[in-house]
Amino acid sequence: MSHMISHSRRLRDTPFTPGVEAAGVKGYTVYNRMLLPTVFESVEADYHHLKTHVQVWDVAVERQIELNGPDASRLMQMLTPRDLSRMQDDQCYYVPVTDQRGGMLNDPVAVKHSDTRWWISIADSDLLLWVKGLAIGAGLNVEVFEPDVSPLAVQGPKAEALMERMFGSAVHDIRFFRQKRLPFASTSFVVARSGYSKQGGFEIYVEGTRHGMALWEALFKAGEDLNVRAGCPNLIERIEGGLLSYGNDMTAENTPLECGLGKFCCPAEGIDFIGRDALAAELASGPARQIRAISIPGEPVIPPRTAWLLFKDGLRAGQVTSAAWSPDFATNVAIGMVEAGHWQDGTELTVETPQGARLARVQERFWA
Repeated sequence: MSHMISHSRRLRDTPFTPGVEAAGVKGYTVYNRMLLPTVFESVEADYHHLKTHVQVWDVAVERQIELNGPDASRLMQMLTPRDLSRMQDDQCYYVPVTDQRGGMLNDPVAVKHSDTRWWISIADSDLLLWVKGLAIGAGLNVEVFEPDVSPLAVQGPKAEALMERMFGSAVHDIRFFRQKRLPFASTSFVVARSGYSKQGGFEIYVEGTRHGMALWEALFKAGEDLNVRAGCPNLIERIEGGLLSYGNDMTAENTPLECGLGKFCCPAEGIDFIGRDALAAELASGPARQIRAISIPGEPVIPPRTAWLLFKDGLRAGQVTSAAWSPDFATNVAIGMVEAGHWQDGTELTVETPQGARLARVQERFWA
């Protein structure tokens, strides 16, 4: 069943929306009160193209929270259990953000410009309000606001070739999760080697809404012979790669340890962050559940709109949160939160889908 999205001032377009609509977008979701494309030709056709060529993604929904002022670095460290003390000014870090119970409030990318200026590139949640509240409550000397910055992603095997045509050979010097400011026309943008796919690529942080369509059109003109297309985060490809979706695969009810992000948690190293005591206690006892890759053999499933329960011998063993048919691996690939004692590689469970009970097999690692 298809539904129409009713537009209003509460639902914002992005700087790239005219280009997205001209490219024939077929579906949107709402993310941070903005339109996020979800499909162009079809999910499967978009998947094959992403793995073969190059796509330009409107990911302006990844809103930025800017921390600007003398206490910016102190506030940034308060937000996350990841140690930021050795982070350099050209680095980007994937950072879990936790509340006082250790629950995940977001899993953004932190972009460091200097000790006094940061961007937090957020997933879908009202994190801005949390950060403002912490800054005010702690009496910090820092401004917290949403700047006019909209990311545009270039993803796929040919992404580097397209980006070289746009920004020159300097793109080759940008290492994974590093960023560099590069000139474009009469302005310049921060360009990072990052993105929400495993196919490789870049994210361009477009400062100034007015520059959005100029960059969009220039990318498509430069990439005509590379078979460049408009694209979007792809459900199948992200599950294969184990890329988690905040609000789907994890919520504030889950901790970073449950989400497999323990390597980003340092509660024993004297780092001062919100939720430190809770995570230290969980680290000592071990998580009660954890994210796992799950294969569901048989006929293709319809991707879940609600979590599918997992059972072992009739007892609850977790839930599947994302699932899709993978053409390349010829099985249904899935992400699930599995209870302790059932997450070992090869464990066979039963998953209750709208099409009936199915075999679900836990895997040690994701497909890509």
